[in-house]
Amino acid sequence: MIENKSQEEQGIKGNSRRDFLKKSSVITAIALTPAAAVKASDLKLDERFSDALEQQSLSIEINGQQHELKVEPRLTLLDLLRERLKLTGTKKGCDQGQCGACTVHIDGVRTNSCLTLAIMHDGAKITTIEGLSNGTRLHPMQEAFIKHDGFQCGYCTPGQIMSAVACINEGHANSETEIREFMSGNICRCGAYANIVNAIQEVKAGGKI
Repeated sequence: MIENKSQEEQGIKGNSRRDFLKKSSVITAIALTPAAAVKASDLKLDERFSDALEQQSLSIEINGQQHELKVEPRLTLLDLLRERLKLTGTKKGCDQGQCGACTVHIDGVRTNSCLTLAIMHDGAKITTIEGLSNGTRLHPMQEAFIKHDGFQCGYCTPGQIMSAVACINEGHANSETEIREFMSGNICRCGAYANIVNAIQEVKAGGKI
């Protein structure tokens, strides 16, 4: 009886392990396949795993506007903003969380939107570079970047500005050294760092935000 039971337990464990590996393989295949190319029929998914492709409800506020959406669980916030909502001010740079070009504010906290899934932020308030200004009136940080030439090619600028605003709000703009440290997650390939620091210092000194 003990031997039979042991064999039975081993069989259960073996089946569980195979199920785990099968599910992991499916999820991996989904993650590595472009959204437009993924179809349950193409991957011949088991019905138990097909829900990984089903769209989920998402209620999210972006730049003061409420959106009720259906999204795939694997859709990043960056792709939602750029591809679905056409808010292309948020840039896709490295797409790995290393350059900061995709920085947005989620409930006031700066976040690399390429590293977070849209579905994780149901009920959240998102601010992108498009929502930073007040109509045609630029945000003080935007004005300061223009005044101090805080950009060259401009590709990283939206993320730089969003991080710069957060840097002040977080209380990390008390010195040039501190600014450089807390802005280090945003890369400027053109090398406009000195001017970016000057822009942040002016906004901080003026108490404009």
